[in-house]
Amino acid sequence: MALKQISSNKCFGGLQKVFEHDSVELNCKMKFAVYLPPKAETEKCPALYWLSGLTCTEQNFISKSGYHQAASEHGLVVIAPDTSPRGCNIKGEDESWDFGTGAGFYVDATEDLWKTNYRMYSYVTEELPQLINANFPVDPQRMSVFGHSMGGHGALICALKNPGKYKSVSAFAPICNPVLCPWGKKAFSGYLGTDQSKWKAYDATHLVKSYPGSQLDILIDQGKDDQFLLDGQLLPDNFIAACTEKKIPVVFRLQEGYDHSYYFIATFITDHIRHHAKYLNA
Repeated sequence: MALKQISSNKCFGGLQKVFEHDSVELNCKMKFAVYLPPKAETEKCPALYWLSGLTCTEQNFISKSGYHQAASEHGLVVIAPDTSPRGCNIKGEDESWDFGTGAGFYVDATEDLWKTNYRMYSYVTEELPQLINANFPVDPQRMSVFGHSMGGHGALICALKNPGKYKSVSAFAPICNPVLCPWGKKAFSGYLGTDQSKWKAYDATHLVKSYPGSQLDILIDQGKDDQFLLDGQLLPDNFIAACTEKKIPVVFRLQEGYDHSYYFIATFITDHIRHHAKYLNA
């Protein structure tokens, strides 16, 4: 699979790069960012995948979160894909900010209009890791996943649907129970159809209930002043209750005064990198 390098910038001794490739799963050109720490010059490093939220591209995380120093110090290759296919000329793809372009929701669509391109779940769990493993100095046995908002939902479902595949998972303000929130209902009905029983396969709160129990430590940070928390879009209490019932360890930190923005992410990103390094470098 041919990769085209778009940019490369030295950062904390490593290199922040952006590439473009033709995606088989999504049937379009896709960009992703990859940070190669200094350690990657001499040995294979663990891979940590970041999944971004609504409206984001691969750029938001790499320019706003301030993750590079911690990734450099812990020797982690960090990969940040885009959040949806782009330019597919699907009717309605650019009509709203929370559905279509920039809002792939990390599902494999089954509805006719979307199923050819909107396969972000298979892209981030299969195609992209295969691409990274083949082209960069990473250890395929050591990978983890984290994300924000829609991407926090993505990170949780990727880990819960693939026991043992990811060494660790964390999230910032994740959409924890999408079948019950306005964002989730809109996205799932559009991509997956009106049969709500099919939605549960992409809902972290429902997936936890049937999780087979492979060891998984979950870290979640949530801003207490997050407008989307107050609006009932995130529903972390439902997820925590399900984890507690299944005795799955989750550290949930409600952060006083913080909102949903990258200022919040930047404040706690080092904690999350450390959380993953603990498992990836074990």
